[in-house]
Amino acid sequence: MTQIIQTIAELRALVRGWKAAGESVGVVPTMGALHEGHLSLARRARAECERVITTIFVNPKQFNNPDDLKKYPRTLEADAALLSGVPVDVVFAPGVDEVYPDGFITTVSVGGVSEPLEGRMRPGHFDGVATVVTKLFGMTEANRGYFGQKDWQQLQVVLRLVRDLNLPVTVVGCETIREADGLAMSSRNVRLTAEGRAVAGVLYAAVTVAADEIRAGQSDRMAIREAAEKLRAAGFERVEYIELRDAETLMPSDDPRRPRRMLAAAWLDGVRLIDNIPV
Repeated sequence: MTQIIQTIAELRALVRGWKAAGESVGVVPTMGALHEGHLSLARRARAECERVITTIFVNPKQFNNPDDLKKYPRTLEADAALLSGVPVDVVFAPGVDEVYPDGFITTVSVGGVSEPLEGRMRPGHFDGVATVVTKLFGMTEANRGYFGQKDWQQLQVVLRLVRDLNLPVTVVGCETIREADGLAMSSRNVRLTAEGRAVAGVLYAAVTVAADEIRAGQSDRMAIREAAEKLRAAGFERVEYIELRDAETLMPSDDPRRPRRMLAAAWLDGVRLIDNIPV
């Protein structure tokens, strides 16, 4: 079983020994309930770094809904067993009081890229992400940090955070890992009913068709409207957004010369699913 560390002091003592030996350190920040998508990040880190830390911390500051925080699965022992197969060197699983001790009052806020889309739908969410990621980078003293592209806007927030604060970390964005029907792997997927899971892949299919149509010259608005109609017809309760945005700034973009991203969020079985693809 991979070693589990729960205090910053113990982790730093270990990392300093690695750094003294000239070894590079990669970190994979997670909230646990691990799946193949998380493991793919750990494997990438393993291939590129001498030492690998996976953090497991259910961050209360990035939850808008207290019920979501309460329901989020805590599966530390099972997660550590999965990570042993990579293998990673350490699982860092601090308690809330270790990360946010009594009197903690600092918030890291990234403007611009955090404001539309998820930022509009989940106020304060990215402040929680930016704060905990900054702390995790400091705690682990990592050289490289690994994040999935499924959470595209989160990845852009972290990239901007590192750039603006001159943090000595290279952020690596890794490809989204998908189920056979295209559904992006997520810890939330287990909450879908069997009926919902059978149609959940329509999200990826619909945005893929829309992206293909835009590349072929169809208007953005028409392609997006058709994608939303497909989701509703399949049984999705609500489509929060399907948007074509600049891949880096997340601002609306009608310039095909710049990299663009189609991002979507929709509800199925009371579960909020997100996805994105390049256009």
